[in-house]
Amino acid sequence: MKTFCGRANPTTGAMEWLEEDENYDYHQEIARSRYADMLHDKDRNVKYYQGIRAAVSRVKERGEKAIVLDIGTGTGLLSMMAASAGADFCYAIEVFKPMANAAVKIVEKNGFCDKIKVINKHSTEVTVGPDGDMQCRANILVTELFDTELIGEGALPTYEHAHKYLVQEGCEAVPHRATVYVQLVESKRMWSWNKLFPVHVEAEDGEKIIVSPSEMENCPGVPSVCDIQLNQMPSSDFTILSDVVTMFSVDFSKPVRSASTYYRVQLEPVKSGKAQIVLSWWDIDMDPSGMINCTMAPYWVKSTSAFQWRDHWMQCVYFLPNEEPVLQGEKVYLTACRDEYSVWYKLQKARGEEENKADVRVESPVCRCQAHLLWNRPRFGELNDQNRTRQYIESLMKVLKTDSVCLCISDGSLLPVLAHYLGAKQLLIKTVAFFYFKFFKANHLEDKIKIIEARPELLTSSQLEDKKISVLVGEPFFTTSLLPWHNLYFWYARTAVTSHLTNNVTVLPQSASLHMMIVEFQDLWRIRSPCGTCEGFDVQTMDDMIKNSLNFRESKEAEPHPLWEYPCKSLSDPQEVLTFDFRKTVPQHCLSTEGSVNLSRKGKSHGAVLWMEYHLAADISVSTGPIQISNEKGNCEWNPHCKQAVYFFSSVIESETLSDLPSAVTYAINFNTKTGEIAMDFQL
Repeated sequence: MKTFCGRANPTTGAMEWLEEDENYDYHQEIARSRYADMLHDKDRNVKYYQGIRAAVSRVKERGEKAIVLDIGTGTGLLSMMAASAGADFCYAIEVFKPMANAAVKIVEKNGFCDKIKVINKHSTEVTVGPDGDMQCRANILVTELFDTELIGEGALPTYEHAHKYLVQEGCEAVPHRATVYVQLVESKRMWSWNKLFPVHVEAEDGEKIIVSPSEMENCPGVPSVCDIQLNQMPSSDFTILSDVVTMFSVDFSKPVRSASTYYRVQLEPVKSGKAQIVLSWWDIDMDPSGMINCTMAPYWVKSTSAFQWRDHWMQCVYFLPNEEPVLQGEKVYLTACRDEYSVWYKLQKARGEEENKADVRVESPVCRCQAHLLWNRPRFGELNDQNRTRQYIESLMKVLKTDSVCLCISDGSLLPVLAHYLGAKQLLIKTVAFFYFKFFKANHLEDKIKIIEARPELLTSSQLEDKKISVLVGEPFFTTSLLPWHNLYFWYARTAVTSHLTNNVTVLPQSASLHMMIVEFQDLWRIRSPCGTCEGFDVQTMDDMIKNSLNFRESKEAEPHPLWEYPCKSLSDPQEVLTFDFRKTVPQHCLSTEGSVNLSRKGKSHGAVLWMEYHLAADISVSTGPIQISNEKGNCEWNPHCKQAVYFFSSVIESETLSDLPSAVTYAINFNTKTGEIAMDFQL
């Protein structure tokens, strides 16, 4: 049997359906899962174990048998904790079949076959009774169904169903409750991920300002949460406007309602400013007294040296529909609306209570301007990066002439507007039209820039008004790109339009290069690191399963990560490994390179990071990689608007001293011009 998987084709810039082995999806699910990260989360595991022991004790003290229901068991870890804590029987529910099979093996390997029954079903399909999946209702409910937003993985409807059909009234629950906290902040950096700021262009005939359409200014954006490692956000990048307050909490030991609702708190700003962002996180109490607590609070709230790094639970950034000025001491109401799976916020000035209540609508926000559908949050940040824009302006000034006929190939780019203000005679843009009509209208450019909605290979002379293109520009940026080199689609598009270019065409960027560096991660290595044993339980089966899925493809693949969120230090100098000349067409043959990278710092070689640099014009380049590397320690500061490619080594070499260092890491990298993909191999 075969399965069809959607994947971006870097040679066409389009999403395509590819036929894959039936196991492909499952291997991707396992390989890219966060199971290893959860098993390495010592704080989570210890707290769950403590909470489970306490819950089993409370049931036993009442003279009852301890019957546990574990929903979303994964490896079976929480059920094994319950069994070893003295539970009489555990029902472990796991809907993902390969995971359920692994749980059966892990439970057997740890000797709990007689105490744990793994049920491969969705919890809503589980039956109770003499002939059912469960003999009787459980009196202890154990779950780990939470994501960064708490409710995004369907925890509420799952709990609601479990209380109705699977557990006894007055059952013990681990965790016992969850509490969501919020804090109001002003942050130009985070707000730049949601709104387009005015762009200033110094042209020959004075300063020009590119503005957003009013629909974009007033658009509430998309309802999906922005989840990030808030602990990597420096305190200089935001201003705290309120104390931390409790927004709402959920008691999991009582019936839970998943229906849409809202919660409201009164805030007294501790500082005047522009309320733009609601920062949010949660904690869970594993016991009714709240003595066993597991928190996601960021560094400025939880001032402790013993931080638990985790990637499966982070913190939330919510954008208010509009910027709201607040005054210190002048009360405001913050409302959290939620449905079954998501939360969103609105802020109002304190008025009459009834008047405010009437103003609450629980419908989820919908993007009306279409920009939030075209640009993701990092892309907004990139377009708002003034230094980056300045480099493009300087490059365009070098190449544009008054008679330039300019074609722009990039998704949702401001380059055509910049080129117009900098004097290009005629501008054509191959892009998605719906958004640009509004954008050009807001800047009075409707008749200055022509939108062409055709694939590059289908471009006709009549669409170009029988003119030849003298300047071809791109950032390049394409919404379908996942890995840094996928934006090389620009090269394929440039090749497709060759017949429409003048003989002496200027291409901007003129070329690109692929760069690489060997790094040691502070924490990110955990997501791919075997666990072996977890709280005394053998979970080697899970390690083998992940390893098997990572090796499903003959060559391992690099994976995209936004490295500004994941500190690392460089163990080698950055090295250029491949170049791509956009002044020429894509060659028929593959581009291959072999070589070695010298290791110059001691540390653990966790993997290689790869990124692209685009050479716009003479002496002007933009990089999607490191902005800065500190010389002594090798700490890296990364471009915050892009994901870099990370290739994790299958074995880690640790060197305490430089004399221990393997002198180099050898590599072989192959760019397949037919597929647009890069295969790589590293030897330590």
